Amino acid sequence: MARTNREKNPGGNKWTSGAGPKEKQAQKDLSGEHLDKIEGRNPVLEALKSNRPIDKILVAKGEREGSIKHILSLAKEKRIVVQEVEKARLDSLASTHAHQGVIAYAAVKEYVDIDDILEEVDAKGEPAFLIILDEITDTHNLGSVLRTADAVGAHGVIIPKRRAVGLTAAVSKASAGAVEYVPVAKVTNIAQTIEYLKKKNIWVVGTDASGEKPFYETDLTGSIALVIGSEGEGISRLVREKCDFLVNIPMHGRISSLNAAVAGAIVLYEILRQRGKR
Repeated sequence: MARTNREKNPGGNKWTSGAGPKEKQAQKDLSGEHLDKIEGRNPVLEALKSNRPIDKILVAKGEREGSIKHILSLAKEKRIVVQEVEKARLDSLASTHAHQGVIAYAAVKEYVDIDDILEEVDAKGEPAFLIILDEITDTHNLGSVLRTADAVGAHGVIIPKRRAVGLTAAVSKASAGAVEYVPVAKVTNIAQTIEYLKKKNIWVVGTDASGEKPFYETDLTGSIALVIGSEGEGISRLVREKCDFLVNIPMHGRISSLNAAVAGAIVLYEILRQRGKR
């Protein structure tokens, strides 16, 4: 039976997504090397003016004059992450060798607002089915989650702005095209976002290895947002505390954890199964 109110589930449980890819690969993904690069002051400025989705901007240390100042102002206004780096770093990243002290990384698809996702949920007249990713840094994991999200009919995916991979070309490829069909919202604070979803009567299910109950013994019907933790650390403490309840995946072998995308897929299909019975 689906929950009809927001009373705390007495069988609150936990689980984690487990260890993931090599650290070097994760750092490479976060560096922006798989994103579309925009190099030079005027190209970056025009991209910002045209509202093209930008994941982050790299600026040479000490550059604060002229058009760079305008770029930084627009980036702040649009809440785009700006990182100061050594000029040598920009030289190594630039393809044109004419970066003029600034390189922007553009997403392959525009992000949406959470309210856009919720409006679509209301329009369909269905209980919400959302996925929250807590600092997923590997392109293949994010791409796989998007592919599964499309397969199970999830309404959208939520990712953080910092310490996480965005919608890169590599993510698009790993998703097998699902990035075109699954709305992705990028938020500043996952914990605050969870509180917002709770106010919208959406139950937030966390995942951690120390959970008391397996996911398949837990009521996952109704409006649900499933939190999938990072490859190495799982769900952060603050995010875990914000969840309504937690579930675990039983592990009977010698390996104590699962890949984040695989673990997420297991629970997502259980949610789909329970929704089908509803």
